[in-house]
Amino acid sequence: MAESERDNHARRGERRGDPERRNRIIEACLDVIAEKGVAGTSHRVVATAAGVPLGSMTYYFDGMDDLLHQAFERFTDESVRRMRERFAAVTTRDQACDAVVRTITEDVFRSQHDLNLNLEFYTLAARDPSYRDITTRWMDRSREQLRRFFDPHTAQLLDAMIEGLSIHCALSTVPPSEDDIREGVRRIASAA
Repeated sequence: MAESERDNHARRGERRGDPERRNRIIEACLDVIAEKGVAGTSHRVVATAAGVPLGSMTYYFDGMDDLLHQAFERFTDESVRRMRERFAAVTTRDQACDAVVRTITEDVFRSQHDLNLNLEFYTLAARDPSYRDITTRWMDRSREQLRRFFDPHTAQLLDAMIEGLSIHCALSTVPPSEDDIREGVRRIASAA
């Protein structure tokens, strides 16, 4: 068997032997970004964090941009999934206001890890327009939940409040209180 055939056979065997490798790499990438930032994220660092051979990186991803895109897609998909679950049983506008408060206090403020990922993603998307498709889809899907109970303008303002508070919480030594968040949501919702 030729060397290239052995390499291809070995890769196919790796994939069959470790079907979760790609997912592990993406999760490790998110952890590395949260700890070291996008600037400190490389194939080598992510491979080490995922416990996979460095060659796995190019097997599963077409380069660092592809890995970053997929990692941030995963992060935003998870964020939207949590928001959809939170709004699934909501039937009234008051319940929707409470769901917005819970989204902020329990999902957005959930961990420094996620706050760091938010900031890194915002910074990357601000500098590189190729990531804005992810932010646009993320905002659209979040606002879709809000528009079930609020007009489009109010949904946009509430979404901006959610995103803005994630930045404030990540950068502040004293995050806003739940009462302050509830008051902000009430003011925006009642102005509509």
